Amino acid sequence: MTHNTVSSTARLLGAGLRALLVLTLLCGVLYPLAVTGVAQALFNDKANGSEIKDASGRVVGSSLIGQRYDLPLKDGQESPAPDLKWFQPRPSNGLGTNSVNTQYSLILSGATNRSGDNEELIRWVKDAKAAVVKDNSTPAYKVKPDDVPADAVTSSGSGLDPDISPAYAKLQVHRVAERNGLGVQEVEALVADHTTGRLLGFLGEPRVNVLELNTALRSLTRG
Repeated sequence: MTHNTVSSTARLLGAGLRALLVLTLLCGVLYPLAVTGVAQALFNDKANGSEIKDASGRVVGSSLIGQRYDLPLKDGQESPAPDLKWFQPRPSNGLGTNSVNTQYSLILSGATNRSGDNEELIRWVKDAKAAVVKDNSTPAYKVKPDDVPADAVTSSGSGLDPDISPAYAKLQVHRVAERNGLGVQEVEALVADHTTGRLLGFLGEPRVNVLELNTALRSLTRG
């Protein structure tokens, strides 16, 4: 190998190394820092996972992911019973079981995805509707089966919907008021305060974020 060949190879290796270092600095350090800085400055809430905090400032979850409000699982139970002190989210039927995140019985999220005449879906809906009627009826307020909205008895496409319809929230008001020793009008006002309308007045549907609502309810009962 001649001296010129060795010199050319060394120059090429040096240029490649410099390019690697420059690109690593630009793409691996400066660009991520710039994007992170802009996100934190302009979209701080979204950049940090749309966190919801309670009155003490403790993070209790994300507004983007629903969570269950259940009693501790008892011996012999396949699934825990709902804690009826709280507003309940949509069902979270998924595609498997999960021993890590016990807030949801999921490995993969999924919907109650069956055809309208599927016998299993019909049984799910009937059982869920009967449970909603039973759980939300009080001595002074009886829920009618026809009043149960669809989102009370079927899971969302992801199985992790953080929102419920205003109709489902309203249906739960009397039960939540009774279980927490609150007035019905007081709880109705709480639901109204946490109801989000359609985006731009026409996109999507009105909705109530269950975690935000229950976080406000917790502050109200402790206050």
